[in-house]
Amino acid sequence: MLCLVENHSLPRTAAFFDLDKTVIAKSSTLTFSKSFYQGGLINRRAVLRTAYAQFVFLAGGADHDQMERMREYLSALCKGWNVQQVKEIVAETLHDLIDPIIYDEAATLIEEHRTAGRDVVIVSTSGAEVVEPIGELLGADRVVATRMVVGDDGCFTGEVEYYAYGPTKAEAVQALAVSEGYDLSRCYAYSDSATDVPMLAAVGHPHAVNPDRALRREAALREWPILVFNRPVRLKQRLPAFSMPPRPALVAAAAVGAAAVTAGLVWYTSRRRAAATTA
Repeated sequence: MLCLVENHSLPRTAAFFDLDKTVIAKSSTLTFSKSFYQGGLINRRAVLRTAYAQFVFLAGGADHDQMERMREYLSALCKGWNVQQVKEIVAETLHDLIDPIIYDEAATLIEEHRTAGRDVVIVSTSGAEVVEPIGELLGADRVVATRMVVGDDGCFTGEVEYYAYGPTKAEAVQALAVSEGYDLSRCYAYSDSATDVPMLAAVGHPHAVNPDRALRREAALREWPILVFNRPVRLKQRLPAFSMPPRPALVAAAAVGAAAVTAGLVWYTSRRRAAATTA
């Protein structure tokens, strides 16, 4: 269990969560590949390729170079996708695809942090078109996600404008600390990937969740707690707090100087409400 409710005379605090394999059991972006296929955005070959990528992701076998090649492939693949169509596909299939793969342990942690008075922030390398609705589903206060350039025609140009990956995640957390008044020494962070060591190191209470080998070694060296999440569960099957309409997630674009990445783009680059009521 977490510590007692925050003393509101002190600076505000937050809990920062990576998404894939930390809050949900799979890759958020790749999970929508069948829906994108049914919506005419990708072909059968691309579906098969993303299925393989999901396997590699779950096995933890993709190194930085391999993931960079995959990112380049998907950057080209999503060029020309209509942003509104992507958002509609995600909205239509969100509950069917994402709700069943949310870790019970992560949902409990999110609930405990909210009860303790901390903001909940999702910080994910996945694309904003996927991460924002998931953040809303979870009742997150803010979302930081990768964003891609959108042309005047409302379609993705294939260029990444803001990349929430590695040290950039830590910079986003630090920027939010300034804009929201968070005391990072009293904040929490959770991730499964060694690429998020900078973000974990930026807070006073870092946690490795289902860590890859590199993060497990780093966590052991730094004496960070290691958590194992392995119980996916639908939110509506949990406590009453999660049966209520979630607070809309606020994209922390201004805080990190970002502007939107396609739902299917970003997993390959990483192993990865309204605004919160002011205190």
